[in-house]
Amino acid sequence: MGGGRRRRPETDLKMPKLKTKSGAKKRFGRTATGKIKRNWGHKRHRLISKSTQGKRLRRGTTTMEPGDAKLVMTYMPYLRG
Repeated sequence: MGGGRRRRPETDLKMPKLKTKSGAKKRFGRTATGKIKRNWGHKRHRLISKSTQGKRLRRGTTTMEPGDAKLVMTYMPYLRG
């Protein structure tokens, strides 16, 4: 009677792994100094109507503000180390 699963204590005491948000891992990275880097927006379509200076500003990547970076860190638990 009572045909349940037998537990091994050494395996059941481990904490479960945390999942990284798949959208966040495609969009954010880390710099060598530990800041969160992101790509600029507004550079995919309708570029003729946008100013040259604005398009030039949005080349490459930029770093996030500390408050926004803190939120991104909650999406990516293993990016901390």
